[in-house]
Amino acid sequence: MPNLQLGLIGDNIVRSKAPLLHRLAGELTGIGVRYDRLIPKALGKDFDAVFESCISGGFRGINVTYPYKERVVPKVRIEDPLVRALGAVNTVVFDPDGARGHNTDHSGFIAAYRNIAGGAAPGVVCMVGAGGVGKAVAFGLVALGLEELRLVECDLPKAEALAAALRAEDKKLRVTVTGDPAAGASGARGLINCTPVGMVGYGGTPVPRELMKGASWVFDAVYTPIDTPFLNDAQAEGLTIISGYELFFYQGLHAWEIFSGTPIEEAALRRALAEADTVDATG
Repeated sequence: MPNLQLGLIGDNIVRSKAPLLHRLAGELTGIGVRYDRLIPKALGKDFDAVFESCISGGFRGINVTYPYKERVVPKVRIEDPLVRALGAVNTVVFDPDGARGHNTDHSGFIAAYRNIAGGAAPGVVCMVGAGGVGKAVAFGLVALGLEELRLVECDLPKAEALAAALRAEDKKLRVTVTGDPAAGASGARGLINCTPVGMVGYGGTPVPRELMKGASWVFDAVYTPIDTPFLNDAQAEGLTIISGYELFFYQGLHAWEIFSGTPIEEAALRRALAEADTVDATG
């Protein structure tokens, strides 16, 4: 029997590597792990029913991904005021006194950015998408010394709500909201995708290549596939790339430490994942 029962609730997660990451983390730390993909539609249940089944089913914790990161918030106790302010949760731990919510997308994005960009400030950033992962990334940008944020979102009230939360966090921060990617990208140093566009099952790109002129770095929250059209265009333009894999890796590492209470060596986990991917690719 496993020592830890974990899972991931989300749509379109058949190719998620989260189960692999957590099983490998367990092997590296001597902890048995079972990690299930929990797709509400495939289970014939809604999100609320799947969440409740995790509580009754003996789960230690779950990760929550698109499109449920905001929906889960009322179901958990959030102790970190920053996570309460950003209003999205991707990691839940079930304790005897109830469910506790965390956001390792936030800490994971900060770690991913620093791993690639070092101490360089983000500058002026255009971010497409103001949903669950967008909230975490936006607050991460504030922590990294963001100069200005342009939020591009078709749901303008949602974007305005995020803008207000960010201004409350940093009174000096300039945040603008638009539904036009061209207006958001003009003069921006960083370009970010926090939508499902480019993911397996979702075609297209959030920022066309012709709008990338003048930018210096990009980040895509999508990691299945890693080489999205957005990142391929950015690479062709010679921009510095922070892939969704980096966010996946760090949010998973941080979630593991929350679930297990056991720290893990970053380099060892990264090597184990790379080796597993090599075996998978070669059959």
